[in-house]
Formats: sequence, structure tokens, C-alpha cells
Amino acid sequence: MANITIQKLQEKKTAQSLISALTCYDATFAKILDQHTTVDILLVGDSLGMAFKGEDSTLNVTIDNIAYHMRAVSKAAKRSHLIADMPFLSYQINEDETLKNAGVLMQAGAHAVKLEGGASLQNSIRRLANIGIPVMGHIGLTPQHIHALGGYVVQGKTKTAKDRLLNDALAIQDAGAYALVLECVPEEVAQEITARLHIPTIGIGAGKYCDGQILVLYDLLDLNPEFRPKFVKQFLDGAALIANACQTYVNEVNDKTFPEPKHTYHSKNTI
Repeated sequence: MANITIQKLQEKKTAQSLISALTCYDATFAKILDQHTTVDILLVGDSLGMAFKGEDSTLNVTIDNIAYHMRAVSKAAKRSHLIADMPFLSYQINEDETLKNAGVLMQAGAHAVKLEGGASLQNSIRRLANIGIPVMGHIGLTPQHIHALGGYVVQGKTKTAKDRLLNDALAIQDAGAYALVLECVPEEVAQEITARLHIPTIGIGAGKYCDGQILVLYDLLDLNPEFRPKFVKQFLDGAALIANACQTYVNEVNDKTFPEPKHTYHSKNTI
């Protein structure tokens, strides 16, 4: 059982104590984040399609991909609350397929699953919640709908669009979801939704009034300097630091300063 439970996340909202979340795709990063930070949530997101696999979108990520990475993360993370994204077409076909795929992710080590979409998912969310599979919702910019949305654009900018988001948020809550991601919506809209819900909201590009924030770990570390959306702050010059370290290694190999004697094994007996 993780230290950060759904109940503790709810208590944070009640106490107006903010929730922190990051994506994570492997055991090495999971161990660092779980043991050496106080981050609350680790999400094995379908963002791994772009951040990890080099795809142009999240649409090619499969349930097997998510399960594979969740198994790695869950082996190393013992404190954080672990969420698995349900990828494209893993929950849109029918409720039985949704249940089966959610079960795969829970058996891989997830504590909850996340679904993108609004009121149309009420039945699926309710069914999962009723059998004990916690569900986090996700509205606003939903990357699995990127072609229907016309690109990575801010959602909820008109009154009609704002009202639709609010209705979706309330429907998701009423269906039994325990939390909700708000992605790329105006700060004022996120503030209103957060105030109307009794479950926590987690923002990404949604301003400071959400109950918590999430970022893609690789974006935070600036591992892909060519991808810098407005809502991301780079907390480390990661790509340059890694490149410099690796080039130093190459240089030392070439000039024979590595390996040094302290990195070298010797036999006890010489002939």
C-alpha cells in the first residue's frame, strides 16, 4: 500500500494543501522521485509515446506499453500514488473491454487509471469505480482527441465551451471519479471548476487555482529543448548537462584518461 492514498489526496484538497504530480516511465526515475522527493503522484502517461518512443502523438501507445512501464515504475516506487493512463482505443470500444484493460493496468501495479473525455464516459467510470478500480478523469485538451480538436490548442475559451467543460467535470465526479486533470484551459475556467468540485483537480496549463499540478518529467528536466510549450517551466538544463557529461566520457576514452587505475581490475598473480 502506497503512503499517498486517494484519501490523503482528498484530505489535501480539503486542507487546501497542494498536490504535486509528475509523469514517470522507468524504475530509475521512479526510485529517485519516490525516495528523494515528496512528489505525491507518479503517472505512467501515454505521453511516453512522445517523450519516450519518439512518436508525434500519443495515439500509437498500447495497453501493453503502459503495462510494461507501470511494472517498472511500481517495482521502485513504494510511497507515491501510481496512476496509469488508459491509452487510445483501450476504453472507447465497449465497457467490457474497458474493464479488461483497466484490470491489466491494475495488475501491473497501478493504484488507479486515468481516462480522457467527458460526460460520455460516465457509464465506464461508474462501472470501474463500482468494482474498486479508482478513476481519474481528464478534460480540456485531451491528446487522444488531437485530430478532432484541431491541434494542441487551449480549450474552454468561450462561454459555451466553458459550460461544456463544467458539465463534463460534474458528470465525471458524479460517476465516481476521485480526481480530475484539467489540461490547457484558461485559469479562470479551472478556478471555477475547482471551486465547484469536491474532488481534487490537477492542472497542466490550467493556472494556479487547481488543487495540484502535473508536468511531464522530461519537459521539466528540459530533455527535449525543441519542445517547450508555454505551460512548462524548465527546472534543469537537462539535455545540455547530459550531452556535456557524455562528451567528456568520449574525450577521455579518446585521450586514454579513462579508464583510470581505480576503474581497472588486475589479476593477483602475474607471469
